[in-house]
Amino acid sequence: MDLLKVSAWSNPKSVAGAIAGVLRERGEVDVQVIGAAALNQAIKAIAIARSYVAGDGIDPICIPGFQDVEINGEGRTALRIRVEDRAGGPRPAGPETDEPVQPPVGEDPAL
Repeated sequence: MDLLKVSAWSNPKSVAGAIAGVLRERGEVDVQVIGAAALNQAIKAIAIARSYVAGDGIDPICIPGFQDVEINGEGRTALRIRVEDRAGGPRPAGPETDEPVQPPVGEDPAL
């Protein structure tokens, strides 16, 4: 699982590109923030990433949670946001899929 750490000074468009790339490749990514300003940048990045991957048929959703982390020997609580495709998992690279092709309604599959 990829983890992107976002700070208050992170560029939302740059973070969005990273989120979009990981979503395309793996279907999910975790975004970690500490503090309100970092959360603001992360949410903007997720919204921008959504527009980046829409053309690929990816519909991202967010699942927030808490994570205990240690920074410079001090315990902190971070917000960790799982961003994943609503359909779940990475998509195949080409038109080939494992799903069988169904014949149109009314046509004989033996033909």
